[in-house]
Amino acid sequence: MTGNGRILLAGGSGFLGQALAAELLKRGHQVVVLSRNAQDGGGVRQVSWDGRSAGPWVRELDGALAVVNLAGRSVNCRHSRANRQKIISSRVDSVLAIGKAISTCASPPRAWIQASGLAYYGNAGERVCDESCPGETDSFMARTSAAWEQALESVPTPATRRVVLRMGMVLGRQGGAFPLLVRLTRWGLGGSAGSGRQYISWIHLRDLVRLCVAAIDRQDLAGPYNACAPDPQPNRDFMREMRRLLHRPWSPPAPAPLVRLGAWLLGSSGQLALGGQRCLPRRMLEAGFTFEYASLRRALEDLCAGAGCNHGGER
Repeated sequence: MTGNGRILLAGGSGFLGQALAAELLKRGHQVVVLSRNAQDGGGVRQVSWDGRSAGPWVRELDGALAVVNLAGRSVNCRHSRANRQKIISSRVDSVLAIGKAISTCASPPRAWIQASGLAYYGNAGERVCDESCPGETDSFMARTSAAWEQALESVPTPATRRVVLRMGMVLGRQGGAFPLLVRLTRWGLGGSAGSGRQYISWIHLRDLVRLCVAAIDRQDLAGPYNACAPDPQPNRDFMREMRRLLHRPWSPPAPAPLVRLGAWLLGSSGQLALGGQRCLPRRMLEAGFTFEYASLRRALEDLCAGAGCNHGGER
């Protein structure tokens, strides 16, 4: 769909939000970013919000084509008690605020695209998870995704179609995990994490933007969708592919305690590398969505080409 419909992006200042905003602008939409530090630029109008209470941003929802909620504190931090509370509350509060605002609209937005995470399925091991699988509460990340989606269920918006995108690891040149993985692999730290058997369900940034656009445009899409490529890989195979593309030799695996220590020193959480899910995007495939980057090798080759990586076989 192209046109001048107004689309709101909550939490749109991250690398996914910026990529989505650029695509929507290219399609002729008006893009309004809800931001804690509003500053117009690049054809995007920004409106202040605090992620939890009403304000001038509420007026922007009335008559909007869609709202896309990507808001939430990054999980790439040390998971202290205080940070865990901030991670959950930033997600739940934004959902409740948007739901309450929609209920006051004379002309509610036609669609609400809500981010969630594949961690919803817990540490699933070898089990293949599609959208029919139940959620788990076996980890902090699983409980976070569950709280996110429960908040959405608690705010009925009967006139607004709702799509939940359970996102996997987003691979992009300018943000997310990929630049860090490139650096670690180049430094000779490109071995598997822990057992290496935990699965990584990933998605190329370009395909995630396309999924978001499809969720906005297509009236037949509603409910939860796994936003990941149909090629989940064990951590050990994922890292072997990174080494191949960067022409790096074999690297020893990092034991789980070392992964946790290294993550702590980097200001992160080892669970992000040691946990995982083996997910498939069954509902999107059934809806006819075609991934441009359906295989890990194709996705990484594209990202490495744009990032100036040297191709070659693993030594």
